[in-house]
Amino acid sequence: MSESEMKSEANETNGTSALGMPWFEFPKNVFPANAFSTGAFPNGAFADIAQRGVAQVQERCDKIKAFSAELTEALSETYANNARGATDYGLKLIEISNANAASAIDFLSHVLDSRSVTDVFSISAAEARKAFDTAAERNRELFELAQKVAEQTGEPIRKHVASALQRAS
Repeated sequence: MSESEMKSEANETNGTSALGMPWFEFPKNVFPANAFSTGAFPNGAFADIAQRGVAQVQERCDKIKAFSAELTEALSETYANNARGATDYGLKLIEISNANAASAIDFLSHVLDSRSVTDVFSISAAEARKAFDTAAERNRELFELAQKVAEQTGEPIRKHVASALQRAS
């Protein structure tokens, strides 16, 4: 007998593997080898338990699949609303830039048409007042548009989460 065979044999007898780790052996006579196929369990108890477990797993998988579909729909709506809102916001910025450029050109043409320094000062003061009022109004419009975009973007998620929570309770 070789030395490795002796070590292996010694380890098997004291309940540890060759690496010194314990064997976790389960009793061999709890379930006979043919108990599942021959129906040795009383009234098919194991089969009933297994069928209930499979049914529960299937039900939970169906719920997860439905929730995943709802989440996908919510994210799709959110993305579409966000894209529309970003487009609207961008178009509003382009519109404001166009109006600012037209205002600057008008101001420059009025300044070039002026005959005196006092006309330049009065035109500049009037333009500054007009620019301040216009900027305040445009900032309000942009803020309202951004708020609308945020509400529209978050609405699908809020709606679907509320629906999921209502079904869960």
